[in-house]
Amino acid sequence: MKKYGITVAGGGSTFTPGIILMLMDNLDRFPIRSIKLYDNDKNRQEKIGKAFSIYMRENHEDIEFIYTTDPKEAFSDIDFVMAQIRVGKYEMRSHDEKIPPKHGVIGQETCGPGGIAYGLRSIGGVLEVLDYMEKYSPDAWMLNYSNPAAIVAEATRRLRPNSKILNICDMPIDLMYKMADMVGKNSWKDLDVSYFGLNHFGWWTEIYDHDGNDLMPKIKEHVSKNGFYDGVGTNQHVDESWIETFTKAKDVYAVDPSTIPNTYLKYYLYPDFVMEHTDINHTRVDEVREGREKEVFELCDKIIENNTAKGIKLEADAHASYIVDLAAALAENTKETFLLIVPNDGAISNFDPTAMVEIPCIVGKNGYKKICQGQIPRFQKGLMEEQVAVEKLAVEAWIEHSYQKLWQALTLSKTVPSAKVAKEILDDLLEANKDFWPELN
Repeated sequence: MKKYGITVAGGGSTFTPGIILMLMDNLDRFPIRSIKLYDNDKNRQEKIGKAFSIYMRENHEDIEFIYTTDPKEAFSDIDFVMAQIRVGKYEMRSHDEKIPPKHGVIGQETCGPGGIAYGLRSIGGVLEVLDYMEKYSPDAWMLNYSNPAAIVAEATRRLRPNSKILNICDMPIDLMYKMADMVGKNSWKDLDVSYFGLNHFGWWTEIYDHDGNDLMPKIKEHVSKNGFYDGVGTNQHVDESWIETFTKAKDVYAVDPSTIPNTYLKYYLYPDFVMEHTDINHTRVDEVREGREKEVFELCDKIIENNTAKGIKLEADAHASYIVDLAAALAENTKETFLLIVPNDGAISNFDPTAMVEIPCIVGKNGYKKICQGQIPRFQKGLMEEQVAVEKLAVEAWIEHSYQKLWQALTLSKTVPSAKVAKEILDDLLEANKDFWPELN
């Protein structure tokens, strides 16, 4: 069985340990010959790199493990790039979350003005990683889950249409774990689903088990009462803000009880609720810094200090699981079904064919085949038409260096009340992002 070479782009991410551990847990079905961490932040990556050099030496000494800031070293002789970069890191995420609320608008890293700001930072970084991969390992696949995935996916569709890249998101999988738990199943893989939407903007329309039994009624009963909060699923999202998000899903569900919604729709359908429950001085980024960020780097410090990973609790997570499953499907032609962000081209028959939609796809060694979802209802179609226009305008603004189109994107966002407010937010975001965005004219 072939052994694969992996590069993790964003090696200094707090999600990197979970990816490494999940890869190691699945060597029987996805053998690894090398893992390389790549990051342009040497200091941040070094702590994770040092700690997991020790872990790999103790547990998997036959697998080459390096961490580097040199693109040639990082991207040569590999089969997959797992990209999870955050351009501007948490300092810029703080601006994304805290500038819009000053104008009475939600601040969220992937939705609304904050998501647009993050998107304009991400495009260049993702293209750079993709170009490195194609230069040094032209036959490799890039599995991209750098946020905001919708804007990044539209940018790669426009600017790298022939590249071997799959844009993905783990949030639907996290919710499917919770739904599986509601009906007594062990994993999201026990569910056969129909789903349509945009990234962080979608709906489940059918859910069956592998025997063909309809699971929607029982799941709807749960979601209508408690949202996703009573589906235990994974422990990936357990901070206070996520508990609120999972619970609020019951109100999102109530808008259209014929479907089950992605939790991120709360930002578009209930922005007033979000603003009422926002502490501008302590947002999600602060939770991450105080929680996962602190825990991961303290764990790495302990491994480095002790010069051993033995006796230290290390856990893989759902975020990593989906990536490994997808890589294995491409490598071993398993033809499993995944939710991917792909060009519509008729998969949703009454929707923009150029839109990057999130739908089920069958994945094998030659890529993916879309599973058509047919026509979608007017309510969802209307919401999606507006949101996909926001994403396309944002990408056009990046390509054309257009202030006008970025103002239009913000104005069109359902989270922003007027063109006046959109311009005020844009000018503040422009100042904060001057070192990351293209110069706008």
